[in-house]
Amino acid sequence: MIHIVAKNFVKEGKVREFLKLAKLLEKETNEKDEGCIKYVLVRDKNNPNTFAYIEEWTSQEALDAHIAAPHSKEIGSKLGEFLSKPGEVTFFVDVE
Repeated sequence: MIHIVAKNFVKEGKVREFLKLAKLLEKETNEKDEGCIKYVLVRDKNNPNTFAYIEEWTSQEALDAHIAAPHSKEIGSKLGEFLSKPGEVTFFVDVE
């Protein structure tokens, strides 16, 4: 299993627009992407302009399919215009 924390740093005044698309990506991913166990958008308690997707995938193949999916590419590219800096993505695997 693959676990991901994908942080997004949103520009001042752009949270509303970001959230509209980010929540759509959350919905589309959960409904359409096979191998998605969990894909949840959360907000940093101490910084209201920082958000993260907490993700769980059954395999690298499932994650690769998500990255290549039309909804992921289309919405993901639009989200970039609301970010103040590049996101941070951290990948984790289960402890054996």
